[in-house]
Amino acid sequence: MSTSASPDLAPSTVSLPTDQDLVLKVIPMPGDCNANGDIFGGWVMAQVDLAGSVVPARYAQGRMATVAVNEFIFKQPVRVGDILSFFSKVVRIGRTSITVKVEVFAERFRSQGSYIKVTEALVTYVAIDDQGRPREIPRP
Repeated sequence: MSTSASPDLAPSTVSLPTDQDLVLKVIPMPGDCNANGDIFGGWVMAQVDLAGSVVPARYAQGRMATVAVNEFIFKQPVRVGDILSFFSKVVRIGRTSITVKVEVFAERFRSQGSYIKVTEALVTYVAIDDQGRPREIPRP
């Protein structure tokens, strides 16, 4: 799987979200790409998992694990040298789980300051105890 799921036809630039937290910025390198020069989708998924875990950790107050990837959409290819910004926000808090929305925006290296949305995902994390069993999320 690569991130070129959608055609790269002159994507329109967008504004960055103001209702979400910027949780990660990263630049993919040549070792992260396939033979076509696009970044592997699995690499992007790993970064989304890391970025998605930042905000729920504030609520879980302890160990947690990814329990589901509810949705994952590649909108545009990610290229070597893109500056990726990962934004996250909680969309649901359950008894033991937290679902977050993660949106990924790219600044192409040669057009910094202009952003395109490249990926969005919904990921669910579950709070776990030391034995790996689900535990309740502390309430404020």
